[in-house]
Order: sequence, then structure tokens, then C-alpha cells
Amino acid sequence: MTPLPLIFSALAGLCLLFAGLYLVARRIDNYGIVDIAWSYAFAALALGYALLAPGWPVRRALIATMATLWSLRLGTHLYRRVMGHHPVEDGRYVQLRKDWAANFAPKVFGFFQLQAASVVLLGVAFFIVALNPAPQLHPLEIAGAALWLLALAGESLADQQLAAFKRDPASKGQVCTVGLWHYSRHPNYFFEWLIWVAYFVFALASPHGWVAAIGPASILFLLLRVTGIPLTEEQSLRSKGDAYRRYQQTTNAFVPWFPKNLP
Repeated sequence: MTPLPLIFSALAGLCLLFAGLYLVARRIDNYGIVDIAWSYAFAALALGYALLAPGWPVRRALIATMATLWSLRLGTHLYRRVMGHHPVEDGRYVQLRKDWAANFAPKVFGFFQLQAASVVLLGVAFFIVALNPAPQLHPLEIAGAALWLLALAGESLADQQLAAFKRDPASKGQVCTVGLWHYSRHPNYFFEWLIWVAYFVFALASPHGWVAAIGPASILFLLLRVTGIPLTEEQSLRSKGDAYRRYQQTTNAFVPWFPKNLP
């Protein structure tokens, strides 16, 4: 398939998928399932590009494998978290219900469609890589794959440490400061962003690879300014109060680093 029809077909398919997901979310009254679908959608997108794009098969297989492993790990992690609390909805979506109360249904439907579009936009790295016909791997691609492996391991470890902390009854109402969470308030977000940096580095070896910078740039903006750290910290302050305020004073929000000592 030629490039433009391929990317428009991907967008149309995902928009239909997320429209159906909206109906499911409305039926079960839990809009947090969009996070699960968003994560899994990248696997479908990357595999579609790998199957239909005209680039070197080895490269297509490699980027599709990277995207799929990350997508399935994140999606499954979110599935366990979201459905483990169902029918209690994630606090971010509870807040959206309040913020959009006057016109909730059309706004949340538009939000779901934006999620579909964001998958195609952020997945431009997979698209660019899958078009590259060069019959050998470039050092940048090897470096990107190595960085991806490091970031995936870091994100997985951060998620495991937080899950273990939450399972401990003695941790209820406490702030997680174990492992990577001792050095960053959001190490999972940091390593998630680093995964997108890895995709960008990988794509730099392909023609027009610089366009893939939209991935890490967009993810960084969302994590720092929109749906990531701001909403998560608002929820933490509501649930943990002064203990979390002290954590904010001593520990970096994003990049892991040694905590400050307060008097």
C-alpha cells in the first residue's frame, strides 16, 4: 500500500474503533477504559505498518516488535489497574465528569476520537521506519533499540514497585518512596517518555526521521502539563495531604535524582 492511503486507513480504522469503545464505556459507565485501548492501539498500528509498508522487512519486523512489546505490557498493566477498581473510575475521569458536567457526552466522545488521532500522530515514527528500504541497520537504529530496552525495563520496574507497595495493607494512605520512587515522584512517566525518545532515535536513521520528534515532544508536554503529572498530583494531594506535600519538597517530579534533605 502507498504511504498516504496507509496512514489515512489507519486513522479511519482507529476512529471507528474508539467510537465503538465509547459506546462500551458508556454502557459500563467507566471511561477509564480508553487508557487501555490507547495503549493496545499502538500494537495494532505498528503491526499494520509492518505488514503493509514497503520498507526493508527486517527493519519493519524490529520496530513492530518493539512497539508491540511495549504496547502489550503497558496495556495489560492498565487493564489490571482499571478493571481491578471497576466500577470505581480513575480519579482523572471522575474530575472530567465534574469539569464537563454541562455537556459531558459529546465532549467525552470527542476526547475518545482525539485519542484515536493521537495514536496515529504519535505513531509517525513507526510509519517512517516502515517505509525505509535500506537493507541494513544503521547505528542510530541499534542505539534506539538499546535505549528502548533500558526504558522498558525502567518503566516495568517502577510499575512493579508501586504495585507491590499498594498491595501492602500497611501502605494505605502512605506515599510510595521505595526503589525508583525514592528518586522521582513519577519514574514510570520518565521511562515512558524515554521509550518515545528511543523511537525517535531509531527513526532518525530513516528519511524524514526528524518528524518523529513529535512523539517525545508531545508525550513530554502531556506528562508535564496536561493529563500526566498535574492530574496525578492533584489526586495524590487530595488523598495523602501533607505527606505528599513533603514528598513534593524533597523529590524530583520527573527526572530521577537524589532527594533533598529538609531541615
